Amino acid sequence: MLTKLSIPHAPTLPLALKHYLQFTLISLGLALSANSVAQTSASPESVGLSSERLKRIDDVMTRYMDNDYISGSITAVARHGETVHFSAQGYMDRENAIDMRDDAIFRMASMSKPVTGVAILMMLEEGKLRLEDPVSKFIPEFTNTTVAMLTDPNAEPSRDPDIYRTPASREITVRDLLTHTSGLASSGIASRTTARMAPRSTSADLASYIPTLGAVPLDFQPGTKWQYSLLAGIETLGRIVEVTSGMSFDQFLQERLFGPLQMNDTSFVVPDDKLPRLVTLYERTEEGQLVRQDETPSWLDTETLFSGGGGLYSTTSDYMRFAQMLLNRGELDGERILGTRTVELMASNHVGELYGPAANRAEGLGFGLTVEVVLDPVLANTRRGQGSFSWGGAFGTYFWVDPYNDLVGVMMIQTPNGDLRTDFINAVIQAIVED
Repeated sequence: MLTKLSIPHAPTLPLALKHYLQFTLISLGLALSANSVAQTSASPESVGLSSERLKRIDDVMTRYMDNDYISGSITAVARHGETVHFSAQGYMDRENAIDMRDDAIFRMASMSKPVTGVAILMMLEEGKLRLEDPVSKFIPEFTNTTVAMLTDPNAEPSRDPDIYRTPASREITVRDLLTHTSGLASSGIASRTTARMAPRSTSADLASYIPTLGAVPLDFQPGTKWQYSLLAGIETLGRIVEVTSGMSFDQFLQERLFGPLQMNDTSFVVPDDKLPRLVTLYERTEEGQLVRQDETPSWLDTETLFSGGGGLYSTTSDYMRFAQMLLNRGELDGERILGTRTVELMASNHVGELYGPAANRAEGLGFGLTVEVVLDPVLANTRRGQGSFSWGGAFGTYFWVDPYNDLVGVMMIQTPNGDLRTDFINAVIQAIVED
């Protein structure tokens, strides 16, 4: 996008200096306008995609912006290891007319979870944990887990139902946490009790907060149900990484993952000098208006509680590198993060029939280690290839890794919108014209 820059009126500057500034500013404008082009590494046709059809991605985003569903977006697509689409559209800040920039920083929310999943798998590969290990092996407070039961199963639904406790049939495991089958803080019947017994303070850290969760009742018997643990389950995994690695969770990710992958703008806290790049958060009202949210959501407003469940900030380019590493089966630019079989393990269905219709999801879908897995694209009514795995965030971000089509896609927005994910996927897949 060409940036408009003004030059003082001619009489105020010597002619030679004026010409010099004009040349400099024009050159700078050209450099700025080439930002999106510089993010791509090959032509679409060279990897079996149609340039003309890829433009439909921009058309989709424009349509959503024109109808006040989102304020702006960045979309990126890579195939056969080459980035062939990178497009920043709309506004970072609509009220102040600040255009979306290529290096904009987004709140990743639950797209933090697959990053935590990879960290756990790194510890698995080092022999420091097993998926079957009970959580109590690393956090002793989880030893005597209980399960919440309704005192009157026939009572009217309530936000704070009467419950009693019964011993858990077994301890929750690392795998339970990775697959959302633990029942820990899963928005079930024990929610109010959990909030009272283990309040989540953003001034705490994982070492002080996570052990308090060991005393709360689970929402169901471990391994019997898929029910999303918004933050607590994956945050507990972050603490397990701390215990097994001997580093704080943020330090581990920086030294072992973000640094090697050159994810230079991914962190739990946005430094002051990068705050101008942070995209404004919006919500869409029932009346169809976009309303800016100037306050950081309370659960995200922390510099100490490093939430692997939802606390990361990142850029499109950074997350594309993470996704490409997974598509490459654990390696990127000579940096091996995971072994190939470990990535296959991550992207396998670990929950049997618990995820699809049983979890109000489509048939043909399974759940791996922090990611949704496409088992049958037709049953799942998705255009993602068989074996694809993905996840999204509450503020609209989304990614998927598609081994069948040798492709990754990342969409960054800052307004909740589930329908746009489907339209983005369709716009990408319809552009494939050759294998």
